[in-house]
Amino acid sequence: MSLNLNDKKAVVAEVSAKVATAQTIVVAEYRGIQVGHLTQLRASARAQGVYMRVLKNTLARRAVEGTAFASLASEMTGPLIYAISEDAVAAAKVVQDFAKSNDKLVVKAGNYAGKSLDKAGVVALASIPSREVLLAQVVGMMQAPVSAFARALAAVAAQKEAGSPAAPVAEEAAEAAAE
Repeated sequence: MSLNLNDKKAVVAEVSAKVATAQTIVVAEYRGIQVGHLTQLRASARAQGVYMRVLKNTLARRAVEGTAFASLASEMTGPLIYAISEDAVAAAKVVQDFAKSNDKLVVKAGNYAGKSLDKAGVVALASIPSREVLLAQVVGMMQAPVSAFARALAAVAAQKEAGSPAAPVAEEAAEAAAE
C-alpha cells in the first residue's frame, strides 16, 4: 500500500520530531525475520523507550536531512528498521540484544551524537552500561570508604563493651582510618 503525499509528509514530520530529540539512531536490516519476532523486537523497544519503525528509506533520509544524523543517509539502503532513542545507549542495546538471538537482524550502522558508527561501533555502544547503572556504581564507590569506617568504629565499640585488652589497638586503627 503506497502513501499519498500528505501521508508521506506526516511520516516525515513524525520521524523528524523524534530525530530532533534523539541522541542515537541505529539502522538494521530485517530481511527474513518473521512478523512475530518483529513484534517482540518492537515490544522490547517500547519497554526501553526506543522509537522503532520500518520506514521507506527516502522518507528517512528526508527526516534526518539537516540534522546531526545526516551522515547516516548514505547507509539507508535495503529493507531497514530504524531505532531512535533519547537515551544514548538504549537503541543500540535493544537492537544488539535482539540480534544476538536472531541472526537475521543485521546491524548495519548507527549514529551517536552526530558521529557515524559502523557495526562494531554500535556493538561497542551497546556494551556500555546504562546511565542508572553507572550512577549506582559511582554511589557504591563513594559509600565504600564511609561504610568501612563505620564498620571499624562498630568493631571498636564492641571491643570496648567486651573489655578486651585489644581495644587500644583497635582505637588506634580507627583513628588512623579517620585521618
